[in-house]
This record gives sequence, C-alpha cells and structure tokens, in this order.
Amino acid sequence: MADDTARERDHEPGAGEGAPAAAAAADEVAAAVCERFPGAVAVTSHGQAVVYVGRAVFAEVGAFLRDEQQFTSCVDVTAVDHLLDGSRWRPEGVEPLERFEVVANFLSHARNRRIRVICQVPADDPTVPSLTPVYPGCNFPEREVYDMFGIVFEGHPDLTRILMPDDWEGHPLRKDFPVARVPVTFKGDPAPR
Repeated sequence: MADDTARERDHEPGAGEGAPAAAAAADEVAAAVCERFPGAVAVTSHGQAVVYVGRAVFAEVGAFLRDEQQFTSCVDVTAVDHLLDGSRWRPEGVEPLERFEVVANFLSHARNRRIRVICQVPADDPTVPSLTPVYPGCNFPEREVYDMFGIVFEGHPDLTRILMPDDWEGHPLRKDFPVARVPVTFKGDPAPR
C-alpha cells in the first residue's frame, strides 16, 4: 500500500483527457504532443515529462519531437512486461492497460531537456511502428526489445535477434519465460548444447 502511495505521489497529472489545462502548461512539449495527438496523456514522473500515446502514432510522435520540438536524439528504446504486476499505477485517461509498454526516451540538446514517450502494447498483437526510420540510432535498441520481449517493430530495416542465437525459441525477458531455462555453457565445455 505504501508503494502505491509513493507511485501516486511521484506521478502528477499533466495533459490529456480529464486533466486541468493549467497542468498541461507545466511542460510545453508534453502539451504540444497532447494537442497534436488526441488521446495522448501527459504526466510528470520524478520531475520528467512523460507522455502516453497510442501505439499507432508512436513513430509519428517521434517525428514530431524531432522536426518540431528539437528533440534530435532518441537515447533509448525499451519495454516493460507487466504480466505479474499485482497492482499497477494507471494514469487517468490511459486505457486499456496492456501487458507490455514500449518506452522511448528523447533528448533535446537545444532545449536541454528530456521527455519519455510510452505506448501500450497488447500481448495478442505485440507490434509497434519502428522509430528507426526517424532516429537511425534506434536500430539496435529495437532489435534488443524484439529479441528479449518479442515485440515487433514494423518498418524496421533488419529486425533480427541481436543477443540470443538465431535459433533461440522464446523471449527471455517475458515474465512467462521459464525460470532457469537458459543453459550456461562455458568456453571449451565438451558438453553439447
């Protein structure tokens, strides 16, 4: 219970459906994203602007941030599997909460600030538009998310495994991946894999 209270304290409403207009002005970039992409919801987490967007516009939001808001760098793309979460904080206006979230962190040197963009991804259709055509540096992080979580980035130029062997079955960071399934083989081990 205390953990939920701390989460609510660390996430403050920003913009989006049901949020006051004054809160939207607290971060003009998040407000601009919410204005351009209906249904987007902005919050503040640990002092950083966070915008929840629909997965269909995920790459469009990246292009908007680059072209119109001076966010020239996407510093990270990752994912979260919420399968085993007992309770989960839900920003007002973000529905439905899906099993996966894809998270991208953008940096603007000109503005000297960051913004985090999150989209919900359902387990039965784990696909998201690729940011790689917009930010070429997303190539390897998207491949890692694909390899570890099985989330497909549509439009990616070479979506292949990057960490696991090509013939590997499954995605090791999914919460339903069997525990201790990964065999450890040391260099020079005569035992077959």
